[in-house]
Amino acid sequence: MASDDDTAASEIDAEDAATGAGEAAGAAGGGSAADAAAQRGGGMPRVDFSTFVLSLGTAGLYQLGVVADPVSGERAEPDPLVAQQTIDTLEMLRDKTRGNLDEDERKLIDSLLYELRMRFVELGR
Repeated sequence: MASDDDTAASEIDAEDAATGAGEAAGAAGGGSAADAAAQRGGGMPRVDFSTFVLSLGTAGLYQLGVVADPVSGERAEPDPLVAQQTIDTLEMLRDKTRGNLDEDERKLIDSLLYELRMRFVELGR
């Protein structure tokens, strides 16, 4: 059983992972001025490979109960079956795009898969 300290550390790690992945996405996607302006103005950011992969990764973390719903602020009950499907989707996407990704995109998808797999294993304990 995880202690409150372990849970708090896990929450901080998930936030750090999301922040780090977001920074990697900015580097991979070029982070244009238009994207930054759209985000500040409430518009939707440009969809590229990195933002797509990040959206799947965020969905996986939500499905694992690691991150809270952005609207309600509450964590969902973990759903390992759906989370596994999201992980499998990211793995399939990585395999199908092998050789076509730049270094930042490859690192992003690999790091997200690693994070999701580790969280999935922790959930099973």
